[in-house]
Amino acid sequence: MNAAVSESVATELAWFKSSYSGAEGGQCLEVAATSEAVLVRDSKRRVGPVLAVGVQAWDGFVRMAAGR
Repeated sequence: MNAAVSESVATELAWFKSSYSGAEGGQCLEVAATSEAVLVRDSKRRVGPVLAVGVQAWDGFVRMAAGR
């Protein structure tokens, strides 16, 4: 994992929130995919820190969370 992602790269990406997050806002994360990593950020701090997770690690996390 790496938390160093430039702001210019982070602002140019297509960010997505979960369809489960609803319209109220609240405690949401956004994710964006690159060829090397999946980036995660706080939806309320779009110019804040970004966590970069390897594609294989993200796939394992999603499979575990989905119970597969």
